[in-house]
Amino acid sequence: MDVPEEDDYYYHENISLNFSYDDYPALCEKADIRSFAALFLPIMYTVCLVVGLAGNGLVVTVYAYHKRLKTMTDAFLTHLAVADLLLLFTLPFWAADAARGWELGEVVCKVVSACYTVNFTCCMLLLACISLDRYLALARVQGRDRRGWLQRVFSKRHCWKVCSVVWVTAFMLGLPDLIFSEVRGTSNRNFCLAIYPPSMARGGKAVLEITEVLLGFLLPLLVMVICYWSVGRALQGLPVESRGKRWQALRVLLIVVGVFVVTQLPYNILKVYRVMDSVYVLVTHCGMSKVLDKAAQVTESLALTHCCLNPILYTFVGSSFRQHMTKVAKRFGEMRRKRRQRGENPAEEEGMEMSFNTHSASQTTNTFSI
Repeated sequence: MDVPEEDDYYYHENISLNFSYDDYPALCEKADIRSFAALFLPIMYTVCLVVGLAGNGLVVTVYAYHKRLKTMTDAFLTHLAVADLLLLFTLPFWAADAARGWELGEVVCKVVSACYTVNFTCCMLLLACISLDRYLALARVQGRDRRGWLQRVFSKRHCWKVCSVVWVTAFMLGLPDLIFSEVRGTSNRNFCLAIYPPSMARGGKAVLEITEVLLGFLLPLLVMVICYWSVGRALQGLPVESRGKRWQALRVLLIVVGVFVVTQLPYNILKVYRVMDSVYVLVTHCGMSKVLDKAAQVTESLALTHCCLNPILYTFVGSSFRQHMTKVAKRFGEMRRKRRQRGENPAEEEGMEMSFNTHSASQTTNTFSI
């Protein structure tokens, strides 16, 4: 974030604050915005943290138990859950920052800021990968495009390469936060924010923000719409007797795209407006500045809720994941039963053991399957 030192108020957001009070005839007092952030952001971040940890933690636990992931989508979902968790772990720092100011030093400020951007971007890119993999899986079933380069890249053999490209791309977008984030203070509190050098004050910063919007929103949205539109058209060709399953699958696709648009569109529109303001100085009124500040807090919190919804949208709805989860639950239940029986009957034979981890090698069911 790039905020002049004479500004009355700072708060954390993953976008830049681009206005300058030098343009105003008097100082823009923002005590009310500070009070709103100190109450609203900790509550929202706490809710996201609790719900997100429960859902994504369960996903990581189940997939860690089943060490061999069956499909590309399973691998993408595991990486998505890890990225969600790493993003959620930064929220307590920003909640404390909003409530009391930054008190953890500049090194932690840099690391947490970069971690926020890296994992947020990584989550969005992984959603695009999941959409593309679902489309390519359908193409393989229909016998189309078997030798295309995308089919070759999105194969289990190259899965780690695709995931590495996603993480490296996200890390590159997080480098500016790692380099430029600093702790700046006022008379009564410190703030963690990105301070860009004068040479990047407008043009360079605008390019970085637009790149985040392109890779973190427009590209995933475009891939999701194209891929799921193609899948939807294929579902329309199913026989009449499969109408119920067809509608259920289409409804899942619509919900996935709709939730993505509802949670991410307002946040990215505001980011684009901030970029335009940094170049053309659109905000010249204190009241408008306060409205944008409050809107930034609300829209960013809304965008973060997608981390909580990912397990529900992409994992829990899949029959494969429910089967994995049932096996894990049965396995732990069996282990507890055996420990209890050993305590009651020490001489009981220990050779009898039931395995709940069998899985047919020919099974190709995906966690998020159409």
